[in-house]
Amino acid sequence: MVVDGAGAARQALAALTAGDATGAVLALGVDRTARTAPPVGEPVRRHVRSNRPGVDALLDAVVGAAVRIDGDWAAGLDVALAHPDAIVVTADGARFGAGAWRVGGSATGATGAALDEARTRVGAAAEAVTAATAARDAARTRFAELKRTAGDARQAAEQTAATLRRAADGLARVEQQATEAAEELDGQSDVRAEVEQRLRTERDRVAELEAMLPALEAEEAAAAEAARAMTEARAALDDRAAAVATLRSDLEIRVAQVEERRTSLESRLVEVDARVARNQQAAQEAAVRREALDVRAKALDGLASACQASLAEVEDSLVGLRAKRQEQSEAQRAVAVALDGLRRERVQVEKQLNEVRERIQRADLELNEINLRIETSVEAMRRDLDVDPETAIAAECPELPEDVAPAARSRELERELRLMGPINPLALEEYEALQERHEFLQGQLDDVKGSRRELSKVIRAVDEEIVNVFAAAFADVSQNFTQLFSTLFPGGTGSIKLTDPEDLLETGIEVEAKPSGKNVRKLSLLSGGERSLTALAFLFAVFRSRPSPFYVMDEVEAALDDVNLHRFLELVAEFRREAQLVIVSHQKRTMEAADILYGVTMSPGGSSKVVSERGAAKHAGAA
Repeated sequence: MVVDGAGAARQALAALTAGDATGAVLALGVDRTARTAPPVGEPVRRHVRSNRPGVDALLDAVVGAAVRIDGDWAAGLDVALAHPDAIVVTADGARFGAGAWRVGGSATGATGAALDEARTRVGAAAEAVTAATAARDAARTRFAELKRTAGDARQAAEQTAATLRRAADGLARVEQQATEAAEELDGQSDVRAEVEQRLRTERDRVAELEAMLPALEAEEAAAAEAARAMTEARAALDDRAAAVATLRSDLEIRVAQVEERRTSLESRLVEVDARVARNQQAAQEAAVRREALDVRAKALDGLASACQASLAEVEDSLVGLRAKRQEQSEAQRAVAVALDGLRRERVQVEKQLNEVRERIQRADLELNEINLRIETSVEAMRRDLDVDPETAIAAECPELPEDVAPAARSRELERELRLMGPINPLALEEYEALQERHEFLQGQLDDVKGSRRELSKVIRAVDEEIVNVFAAAFADVSQNFTQLFSTLFPGGTGSIKLTDPEDLLETGIEVEAKPSGKNVRKLSLLSGGERSLTALAFLFAVFRSRPSPFYVMDEVEAALDDVNLHRFLELVAEFRREAQLVIVSHQKRTMEAADILYGVTMSPGGSSKVVSERGAAKHAGAA
């Protein structure tokens, strides 16, 4: 314990002495000569810190001369002999000081500063792990990208090889391609005519759409029809635009094919020139072919120019169509806005009309209700009072209390009549029966309340008796458990505590056990024999607190070793003076300590039988 000042240290030592406990007391503020660590090993003081500044002087005095060295206990002993004033510790737990030398370490706990430092390191390690994880993910992403790039490059290389193979095959088919180019040139003329025909159709369609624009400014009745027509025209225009875009794509594809074939022809011309250099006759033939190819190339150039011109015209037409489409969309939006305004006005007017109709209907209902009330009142007057409405109106009004209106008095009388309900001729008999039933139930209720009060008193008395008996029993068991535990565990301490001392009816019991040489209190951290011995201490504490003529135990000492079994038998010998103990056991020493042994045996081919032996301890000793 670390205390503040010599006075507190004196009180702590007195408390330890009075409680028959052991411990170390370190007092702050007491003059001590701080020792310094020798110039060997690693000083322990730099690893020990405190949150309070006043503890530094105490730490200098306690661990100022302590050093940690690498090596086993022999190296530590050599350093301790060379520096007698130092405290030398090794990695395996050996400690060499001025007073005593000790080999082997015990379990130690980390200080608060060490825990803070460890938590800081754990946080830094977690951040490093996070950064490393991010770097690993980035590296994996980069690796995947590089892998995809490599795959693309591999695919491109395969495509290049395939292209080279196709080029080699194309050299053999150059004449056939030239023929096909001529045929396609004729086909392009037909395609151009078809494109021009489509352009003229589109221009006619645009003219029709321009002629339809003034019709969009019609009145509200024609606005919906015009909007639908414009929607249909817009869909048709979209279809035409899609067709033009498709045609444009076809033309671009055709131009690309022509360019590719032109490139192939140029390559063929280069190959022909090479062959001319090798063979004069082949050169002449190549010259003839070259002229033919030049003519075809010029034709292809003209065809490409025509395609480009057609493509430009198509693009211009497409731009115009898009502009017309935008103008048409704006006009449609304007018509839609106007139509929405008219619809909102119509909804508002219909809403007002509905409100007027509802007011008229409510007025009609109120009028019908008033007429119905008048008719009902006249009929009731004639049926109940045998008076005509004129006679009732001419009759004098009865006297009324002050500040009471006739209508209010009438409503009050009507309410009283409704509360009274219809006339029941058996009301008096029913009242007497209910009164008798009420008196019977009231008597029963009084009896139940009286019984409840008596039961509550009995419950409180029983609870008080239980609390008193339990408190007395717990005090006796606690005292006996502490004594028996110190008997079964010499030098150890044990106790039982209540989890909720304020509520003895609902409280639980906690058992604390601290054998000698161990700094644990939980039963789960003890060995099997220690747990068994702790349970026996509690069991015999209950026996001693509330004695019984005899006790029965079934193999309670099975997990005990020889030393603990000897302590258990001494405890049994103490209890056997006051009661009889029946123990089921397989331990030889337990059977040797018994007065009478009972066993079950079965001879070969026979039935089981019970045998007994008196003076088992004497016979076992003689044997």
